[in-house]
Parts: sequence; structure tokens; C-alpha cells
Amino acid sequence: MVESMQIDIKGMHCSACATRIEKVVTKMDGVLKVNVNLATEKGRVMFDPNQTSKLQILNKIKKIGFEPIISRNTSHSTESKRKEMVRLTWKFIISAILSIPLIWTMLSHMNLSFIPIPEIFLNPLFQLTLATPVQFIIAYPFYEGAWSAIKNRQANMDVLVVLSTTAAYFYSHFLTFTPSNNNGLHYETSVLIITFVLLGKLMEAKTKRKTMDAIKKLNQLQVKSAIKYENGEESETFIHQIVPGDVLLVKPGEKIPIDGQVVEGTSTVNEAMLTGESIPVEKSIGNNVYSGTINENGVLKIKATKKESETILSKIIGIVEEAQISKPPIQHIADKFTGIFVPIVIIIAIATFLLWYVNLNPGQMGDAIEKAIAVLIISCPCALGLATPTSIMVGSGRAAQLGILFKEGKMIELLSKNNMVVLDKTGTITKGEPAVTDIMVRNLEEKLFLQLIGAIEKNTNHPIAKAIVKEVEKRVDLIPNIGSATTIPGHGVKATVDGKQIVIANPSYFKKQGNSTFKDIEKDVKGLEDEGKTVVLVSMEEQLQGMIAVADEMKDTSEKAIARLKKLGLSVSMLSGDNKNTAKLVAKKAGIEHFQAEVTPQMKAELIKNYQNKGQGVIMVGDGINDAPALTVANIGMAMGNGSDIAVDSGDITLLNNDLNRIADAIIISKKTMLNVKQNFVWAFIYNIISIPLAITGVLPPWFASATMAFSSVSVVLNSLRLKNIRI
Repeated sequence: MVESMQIDIKGMHCSACATRIEKVVTKMDGVLKVNVNLATEKGRVMFDPNQTSKLQILNKIKKIGFEPIISRNTSHSTESKRKEMVRLTWKFIISAILSIPLIWTMLSHMNLSFIPIPEIFLNPLFQLTLATPVQFIIAYPFYEGAWSAIKNRQANMDVLVVLSTTAAYFYSHFLTFTPSNNNGLHYETSVLIITFVLLGKLMEAKTKRKTMDAIKKLNQLQVKSAIKYENGEESETFIHQIVPGDVLLVKPGEKIPIDGQVVEGTSTVNEAMLTGESIPVEKSIGNNVYSGTINENGVLKIKATKKESETILSKIIGIVEEAQISKPPIQHIADKFTGIFVPIVIIIAIATFLLWYVNLNPGQMGDAIEKAIAVLIISCPCALGLATPTSIMVGSGRAAQLGILFKEGKMIELLSKNNMVVLDKTGTITKGEPAVTDIMVRNLEEKLFLQLIGAIEKNTNHPIAKAIVKEVEKRVDLIPNIGSATTIPGHGVKATVDGKQIVIANPSYFKKQGNSTFKDIEKDVKGLEDEGKTVVLVSMEEQLQGMIAVADEMKDTSEKAIARLKKLGLSVSMLSGDNKNTAKLVAKKAGIEHFQAEVTPQMKAELIKNYQNKGQGVIMVGDGINDAPALTVANIGMAMGNGSDIAVDSGDITLLNNDLNRIADAIIISKKTMLNVKQNFVWAFIYNIISIPLAITGVLPPWFASATMAFSSVSVVLNSLRLKNIRI
């Protein structure tokens, strides 16, 4: 048995923090998998409840210096983040105000005599008074984080900030109380570093909030209360109190509160949030409705079929959150690098201090400390830690807006690495439901012909029969009742109407029976079958009276979508359980050269394995039900479906819209997201490669280094936000 727990984690400052939590929690008995996302400040832990508990996991995270809270209420989490933002804003404002006089004193170091400097600003005790609350009150969380990291034999951004600012502060403190030796004070260095780090965190937090727009918009679709209808009375009820079987009243313009089934009323419902289709769908008794969709123009009574936590919308939110928390393989490279980067930076900073103090500027302690501080600050690996998660967050959010759900962040990376798409035919390339394409009547009036076959077929449940009845209902006003029909196993049905026997069956039945009138229409039957259509014949008193052709029509968008996939450089193949002739016609119409017909679900999985053995990376696209074996075997399984439970639960990627164009859209998003990740990595590495030598040589002063470090993190997040406007 495996349980999963999602946690909000406060107190993370850089990727080293996220890595440390993962390492420590992973070592616990019973913990199977841990993912921590710095950008969302969330984590997900999979564990065996027989070996460990949620409380033990939370306590372990607390022990290493972080604040974990089990994620339950999104609005509570949002409010908590808002309060944290307010606190951070005030910390920055106070720190900035206390920094102003110290910044002013920097002018004295620059020998700018034309700018007047108040005498009190140069007073060491005055500077000490301003710097102390910033160093030990406002920056207290940095000390907490650094101490926690050191206790756990780790090094993170807090360690770098604390080392650099404490060195500047206490060196200046020493000079303050050393007679005739207080001209080289560096209080402004420690205060400015803290101020700029806070500014960077504030800007980063504000920009990161924009990366979570997808989750925010999905959560806004959820309603908090509904009108419960019981014993003829209406009462307002909280959503979490609704149980399957409750009847709810939904008025025009209101959101459907929970997944259910219409038991009274008719209306049209806007399901764009699920399918991406802007055209409202007609709903009447017996139709399913989904949480978050909008009732357009009629009053509906719906019977709840799910609890709040089990709705399609809840599952979608869960999938998007999971994708944003989980890590693609490329992130593990960054995690390993940042794990050794901070200790290396500390060594470089010590070497820089010794180089300046011993060789380049012998005996000048303040100057050597300043250079070492600049190295410590400029090297904070924040940008590197944000490079992947911010891109994955925005990319998966953009995909969710199009009805493309990535189950895990790694699927965004893996999708772009495949070179072949294998499509199921029925329900994927085609509409998945038979429709009448041709009606030919020989001797009877068409209206009477349709009434007779409608009356007989409406008593059967075969998909072809349903298609015929649906077409008949469009053409005639009234279908008579005839009682029950008798099934002809493997062929069709028969019934007696007004004393006359009527048979509706496939051509092989009449051919086998040696029907005398079959040869008259045999050529027409063959012509329709050559077009990939299923033909049923209708006889009255053994005389053929007409025929009906039924086909599973191709979706309007399939041909264009397949052409797009080819344009992206992917080979496309089709697998079908249908007969070879039908499969060949569909493949030809769709523009697919390679196909296999008459294959079972097991055979589909075997064929995919054969493709993989030939070096192909396979994306399998099916309806998420009978294609389950193939979806599992493929490198990436994509489940099609209009928001059905099966579709949401199947495959690595779910396409809520039945449009095949979403496959190409998903691949484009995957490629552009990974390009964005690589751009972030390149920027983060170039930034360090250029900045560290400049800090070592003294070109970058510490205060400027802290500003540059903050800018690097914000620039990575801003670059990731460009994915919100991906052109498809």
C-alpha cells in the first residue's frame, strides 16, 4: 500500500534547500519518492504507511529547519502566501530605509567632494546603530536557515549570505571600537547585501506568482456552495458536504457544482474548460455534467455522482499540480551541481581572501574581506535552481489551458524526444460512434420504411442499431411501438409488424439464405462496402426493400492534425481492430501510409515493442480504455477523451479535447519548454562564469554583486514566463 502527501514548505531559499529536503526525507524508512519544487514551495512524498507516518515525515522536515504544512485548502495556501508577501515587502522597505544613510556614506569612499555628506552619517556608532537591526532582526531567517543547513552538513544560499554579511559587519564592528582605525568600515556592504537579497526575493516571489496562473484559474472554476433540493425545499450547502445521490438545483449562468447526472430539465452547458470547445453542449435527462462547467440557459436538477475530491476538475487540478511539482530528468543534473557548488564557492572565497591579503594587497584586511564577500554573494545558485521548475510550471500551465494534462513534469521533457506517433483508429482518428451515411429504398415509401426499421431497431442496444434510430428520429416525427424483436445471432434482428415479417440484417445473412432479390442489389452493397461502410439490408416477406449504410466517420480535424505531425518530423502509423478494407480507407483519407488492421489490444502492445526494438521512440495515442496495454508499453501514452474518468486516469498525458491537433500542440509545448529550460541553464552558467572572475579581481563590489545575483534569479523567472504566450 502506497500513500501520497502534498506539502506546502516554507523557508526554502535556493535549490540546495529543496535538494536537502529530498535527500533527508528519502533516507527515511518507508519513503519511496520525494519531489520538492522550489518555485511552487511545494513537495510531494510517496510513502508506505506501514513503515512511516505523515507526522514523522513532517517532523523530519521541521527538524532540518523548514515549515511543512499538509496541503488541504488552496485558498488557505494562497492567503498564507499573501501574508508572507506582505511581511517580505515590509522587511525590504525597512531595510531599504535604514540603508539610505549608509549608501550615502559610500560617496566618501568615491572621493566625490561636491556631494555634501552629513557628519553624523560618517559616525561609526551611527552606522553600527543602523546596521545592527538589519543584520540580526531583518536577516534573522538567513541565520536560521544557515544554522539548520550546517547542522545537517549542507551548504545553501543562507550560508553564503550569512558568511558574507557577518564578515563585513563584525570586521566593521572591530574597527568601530579600535581607536584611530575606523576609516575602512563596511557596514553598507552587509546592509546592502541583505537589502538586495530581500529585493530579489520580493521580485522573484511576485514573478513566481504569475507562473501559477494555471492552477489559480483552475481553482477559480470550483464553487464553494450549491443549492440542494430535498423534499421540495431548497437549501444552500457547502460543496464538501455533498455526497453521491444528493439532488442539486443549477440555475442559468451558474457553474455546475459537482459531477453528476441530469434528472430534470434541459439546457446547454459550456464545457470549454474541459474540452476547449466553445460551442455549448445540449444537456437533458440522463446526460452527464461536470464540475466547473457553466449552465447556459435552463434550470437543471442534477444528481451528484461524485464527491468533491473525486470530480474530473479535482483530478485535473491534481494532475497539473503533480506535473508542476515533479522533476524532469534534466533537473537532477542541476541538483547534483548545486549540491557541490556552494562548498566550492566557499573554497574560492577563502582563496580569494588569501590571494588579496597575502599577495595582491598585503595586510589590507578590509580589502581582502570585500573581495571574498563579493565572490560569496555573486555565486548564489538561485538562478540555477529556478531554471527548470519555473519553465515546467509555466509550460504545463499553458498546456492545461489547451486541455493537455501532463501527469508528471518529466513527461514534458520525454515527449519531445520521440520520433513516432501511433494512432488508434476508432475514437481517435474517427469519431468513435457509427453514423448513417446512406439510405436506399426500393419499393416502400421512405417514411414508412424509416418508421418500420426505427420501430424494430429501437428495441436493441447494438451500436449500429442506435445509429439507425438516431437518424430515423431526425427524419420522422413518430416511431411506432412493436413490442420486442428477435435477434438473429451474428446477423441482425427480425420482428413481425402487421402480420408481416421484417428482417434487418447484414448482407451475408441474405446471401446465406439464398434470397432471390439479393443479386439485384449486390453490386450496390459491394460499392458501399468498398468505401469502408457497414451495410444492413431490410426485407419484408423475403423481398428486399432497401439498405442502410453506416460508417464511423473521420473527425474533421484528423487529416490536418496528421499533416502537422509529419511536418514536425514525426512518422505516423495507425493500428485498428477493424477489417483491413475499412482501415485502409481511413488511413488513406487521413494521409497515413503505414497501418495495421484486425489487431487485438495485446497485438497493439506487441507491435509497439517491435517499433521500439527498431530504435523508435513511440507516442501511443488511444482512447484510454481498450488501448491500455499499448499506452503502458509506449514511451509516452496519450489518452484521448472528453473529460471522462477513464481518460483522465489513463496514459502519461491526457488530451481532454478529442481533437488530434492537441498532439502536435503538446509536442510543440514540450520542445519550447525544454528550449526555455536550456536557455535558463545557459544564462545561469554564463552569469557565474563571467561574474566570479570579476568578483575575484575586485571589479564587482559586494553591493553590486548582490544586486546582480538578484537580477539573475528574476531574469530566469521572466524568461520562463514567456512560455505563457507560446504560439501554437
